[in-house]
Amino acid sequence: MSTPTTTTTTTSLPKLFYLLLIISSIIFLFHGNTISAQDDTTNIGAIININSSIGKQEKLSMEIAVQIFNDKPNNKHKISLYVSDSGGYPLQAASAADKLIKEKQAQVIIGMDTWKEAELVTEITTRTQVPTLTFSAPSITPSLTKVRWPFLVRMATNDSLQMQCIASIVGSYGWRRVIAIYEDGGYNTADSGSHTLLSNQLQAVGSEIEHWLAFPSFSTLPDPKDYINKEFEKLTSSKQSRVFIIVGSSLELAIQILTGAKHNGLMENDSVWITTDCVTSQLDTLNSSVMSFMQGIIGIKTHFSKTNPSFINFSTKFRNIFRSTYPEEEKTEPGIYALRAYDTISTISLAIEKSSTNLADNILSTNFNGLTGKVEFKDGELSRATTYEIVNVGEKFCVPLKLWSPDIGFSNYSLNERSTTQERNTNGGGVIGGHGEPMQVLGKQVYWPGGLKRTPLGWVMPSKSKPMRIGIPVNGLEMFVKVMDREKVKNGEEEPEGFCIDLFKEALLLLNYDLPHKFVPFDEPYEKLVDKVYLKEVDAIVGDITILANRSNYVEFTQPYTESDLTMIVPVKKQERDWLFSRPFTGPMWLVLGIVFMYTMFVVWFLEHRHNPELFKGPLKNQLSTAMWFTFSTLFFAHKGSIRSNFTQVVLVVWLFVVFVVTASYEASLTSMLTVQRREPTVTDIDTLRRGNATVGCDGDSFIWNYLEQVLLFNRNNIKNISSEYDYPEEFKSERIQAAFLEQPYARVLLPLYGNDYQVTGPTYRLGGFGFVFPKGSPMARDFSKAFLNLSENGTLNALDRRWFKPFEECSTLQCATEYKSLSLSNFWSIFMLTGLTSAIMLIVYIACLRKKSCRPSVAALSTTTQEVEIVMSTDGDFLSKHNTPGHPQLPTVPEIEMPKTYFGSSDSQTRPLRLAKSLAALRRPVYGNYDQDHIPHST
Repeated sequence: MSTPTTTTTTTSLPKLFYLLLIISSIIFLFHGNTISAQDDTTNIGAIININSSIGKQEKLSMEIAVQIFNDKPNNKHKISLYVSDSGGYPLQAASAADKLIKEKQAQVIIGMDTWKEAELVTEITTRTQVPTLTFSAPSITPSLTKVRWPFLVRMATNDSLQMQCIASIVGSYGWRRVIAIYEDGGYNTADSGSHTLLSNQLQAVGSEIEHWLAFPSFSTLPDPKDYINKEFEKLTSSKQSRVFIIVGSSLELAIQILTGAKHNGLMENDSVWITTDCVTSQLDTLNSSVMSFMQGIIGIKTHFSKTNPSFINFSTKFRNIFRSTYPEEEKTEPGIYALRAYDTISTISLAIEKSSTNLADNILSTNFNGLTGKVEFKDGELSRATTYEIVNVGEKFCVPLKLWSPDIGFSNYSLNERSTTQERNTNGGGVIGGHGEPMQVLGKQVYWPGGLKRTPLGWVMPSKSKPMRIGIPVNGLEMFVKVMDREKVKNGEEEPEGFCIDLFKEALLLLNYDLPHKFVPFDEPYEKLVDKVYLKEVDAIVGDITILANRSNYVEFTQPYTESDLTMIVPVKKQERDWLFSRPFTGPMWLVLGIVFMYTMFVVWFLEHRHNPELFKGPLKNQLSTAMWFTFSTLFFAHKGSIRSNFTQVVLVVWLFVVFVVTASYEASLTSMLTVQRREPTVTDIDTLRRGNATVGCDGDSFIWNYLEQVLLFNRNNIKNISSEYDYPEEFKSERIQAAFLEQPYARVLLPLYGNDYQVTGPTYRLGGFGFVFPKGSPMARDFSKAFLNLSENGTLNALDRRWFKPFEECSTLQCATEYKSLSLSNFWSIFMLTGLTSAIMLIVYIACLRKKSCRPSVAALSTTTQEVEIVMSTDGDFLSKHNTPGHPQLPTVPEIEMPKTYFGSSDSQTRPLRLAKSLAALRRPVYGNYDQDHIPHST
């Protein structure tokens, strides 16, 4: 019986236990729901550096935001804020996050002013799936951030735009080199991403980082002041740039850095200091005694509107509470960190109002206008482009200068008025946002370090106690640099002379700053002279230095003040002048001229000899000789004798015109050849030199030697080094070289000294020109280049050129291979054609007239008793037979019968028929030897 009882009792106990458990659960759930409905609370854990000025502002801002949310009427949901101190250490921040989640059941973690803190905290919150809102952002957002940290929300943007803003400032003033300073491993330190961003953005505006100066974490330095002073001492002795950018640093270290810079003279004239947002945003928290050490700094910080009614209400409330809560703090104005903390609580509050169950998604979908601007998220961070405010640190507070945004670049404080945002930069180069558009500078109201009134050069500037050392070459041509006594010049007792020295002095007058200097003569090759600038043995070089690409890699050149093309100089051939008189005309021209001459002679004889027996008498040989002499004498306009044929006169008129043109041209060409010396080079191109394996000379500079060997392809064994430019004539005379290669300015100086024995020939090979040399990145190179342009435009450069160099006559120095250009047939074919056609036409017309006369009845048939005589009409109307010779006397002359004058007037042609008739009558009578006419019997 006992067993069943036990069994029954045992069975009833579990039933009772389960019944009591169910009843308790129902009561607990009902009670819990009642409490939740009455007081639903979200726990927020905040991790900040409570003891810092920023931490104090952030804590108060969050408390104000929580109070505003909790005090809303009809708000049944509450926020509980739990603040933990990170002390500025990432590990301490991570430990605080773990405690807040475990001990305070924090549902959201906020804070973390540095990205290093945010990274460690986010690793913890990701495992517990707690949304995390950080006040910081990485310099460059990692590509897998959303996958790695899905519950991370960044209330700030990365540093890309901030670095772009810094580069725009540097580029606008033309600072070519900067020194970047950062705290390695400390609070608000810069990571490698910010280094890369800054370097890339500076390169986009033509600048570069000369040196990265890293300082250990401020908390690890036993004596920060001593350490910083030693670093600056090393910096001043090795680097010449004076543009400093504090990329990332805690405020404590930044104050020590700036104090040490002032102590070491790095915040004096021509120095520039730029601070990024991590430092600039905290400057408003400093007291006036600390601010006085920072006067002249250009600071960049995130811009927010101070005219927003929400900000005005918040600011008023903040100042009142902050002043009473932290009376030790001198500055009570809320900064960007305070506003960011306030907006973070506002973001969570709006997410809670939507739903407290899916808090992470509600936070990312938040969209409202906060105190810092529009709050909207994309890929876990703020989607808006940050506008930066550029301020100038004054004695007690920061003075706003400009705003900068990636869309419009620099602008005034009226961003809504686009007409006031674009101001053209008049003081230097630069680009808006680093994209190439013109940008404006910060304005004329900037207070620079040391109270400098002009824009600082950002470079080590010489002083009277430490003047600029300027190297000058003494082994070049004296027209460029002339040194009489090296020691006196080196000691400042004597000034060098020359074109380059005068150009340097004229450029100094155009600079807007003083440049104390002293000249240091060097008797070394130009290549080593350039190296002295790189090695910092001298601060600049003034002289005839050729601008080369490899040299520009480690020194800075001004723009060229003259060209320096490489030219080839060769001796001039000795000219043979024995047959110079034949050179005015080409061979074909002489041949055609002779043919035209003979043709004209024949035409003149043919047209004239029948009508002019006085001029053309005797045998045919004599007549042709007379015709030739007559025609030849027309060449000198010395012909004599009258011309009776109208056809001949027409021919001679055209011929004399041709003679005039030809002789005038001949005389002009011959005169030019006799008075202008012909300069024909012995060699006209480098191909001839290479084929002939000829030796060429150069001045020994390595770049010319390499150019001849590598570019012009001369055999290295055929290149000879000439130590001095004045040795070239002797080398040519001894035929040790057949050509010399000199830069054009040297050729221009040397050729006039040697008369007309040498000349430049062949093509010229362009080089970089002559310029002055400065250290890499030196702003003085830019200023001297601008001065050269001004000197060129106002005529001073030409005046210096005329003073030191002989007048440049191209035909007596360069490119003087003047060729005698003989006149060819193409110059005279038109007039030869004119005289030829004229003569031919006259000849054809004359022959036609003769044929017409030959068609009349023969007069010899009038008498059968008259002996047959060959009759030929002469020009005066007489009959000339074969008997009209000394062996056969001519018939007695028949007296002429005068014809009465007609209305046509008398002429020789009217008497000719009568003479012809009497001559024919006389022919009918017998001829009796030498008897007189009276003894001849007359017929009835």
